[in-house]
Amino acid sequence: MLILSVLVFFAVTLGLAGLFLWLAPTRAEQRLQAMSDPAEKQQWTETMVNLVGPFANLSSPTGNWEESPLRLKFFNAGIRHNDARLVYFGIKTLLPLLFAGLAYLALSTMTHFQGLTFLLYLMLAAMIGCYLPNALLHWKIKMRRREIFESFPDATDLMLVCIEAGLGLDAGLTKVADEIRIKSVALAEELHLTNLEMRAGGTREKSLRNLALRTGVEEISIFATMLTQADKFGTSIGESLRVFSDDLRHKRQVRAEEMAAKVPTKMLFPLVVFIFPSIIMVIMGPAVIQIIRTIMPMLSGGIH
Repeated sequence: MLILSVLVFFAVTLGLAGLFLWLAPTRAEQRLQAMSDPAEKQQWTETMVNLVGPFANLSSPTGNWEESPLRLKFFNAGIRHNDARLVYFGIKTLLPLLFAGLAYLALSTMTHFQGLTFLLYLMLAAMIGCYLPNALLHWKIKMRRREIFESFPDATDLMLVCIEAGLGLDAGLTKVADEIRIKSVALAEELHLTNLEMRAGGTREKSLRNLALRTGVEEISIFATMLTQADKFGTSIGESLRVFSDDLRHKRQVRAEEMAAKVPTKMLFPLVVFIFPSIIMVIMGPAVIQIIRTIMPMLSGGIH
């Protein structure tokens, strides 16, 4: 029985791994899709604006959108479309109604949900629908910041190589933006926007500050301050980049070690809930069956 259980476990695991590798696109396929389907993405965005845009006025706040904290969150998430707020607030208006309607249809078939309990579940479903876009936006920001942070040490190393090879800071940023795209599209886009802003006449200090604001990564803010101070006081940019790059790699290593140290604690819940009961059933199952087969005839004989 133990061998059969092990074989079933390996078969299910290999089957799920094969399904994941078959369905999940590779990094190269993701980049090709992002490069080949801009028109389709634009058409999809316009369709969403036409569908949910009219409902946005019901929940959108009044005030100056240019200074709104939500606009900065959209930039941190990599959302730059002008009508993104219409889609966001339109979804925040429709999802509570949709979730409450689905909860009403599901609970109306159950007779034990009535009165105040019925109303409470409807309000809970509506609240989940209202806060779901906030949670998705927060998750997207977190994933994008993590991608930028993990790729930024390599970007600083490339910039150090460019500076020591004789390129200026602006030319080095352009070269790094082209090369880092292989690893991180998000960081490459932000560096490219910074280059465009400086070419359009913006000062280097302001462009780097805007880069730190758009990404929301603390290390990039330190990077912008470091380059600005090196430019003002005339210190060596190469030496500053070398020290900053070493510190940044150390931070990335410390963060990776911290995440690895959290793995045993995170594995505790699935071990207790899913794995330990299965092991106990496999180990204790035959013994329990044997005990039942031995004791039950004795109990039935004693009763008679």
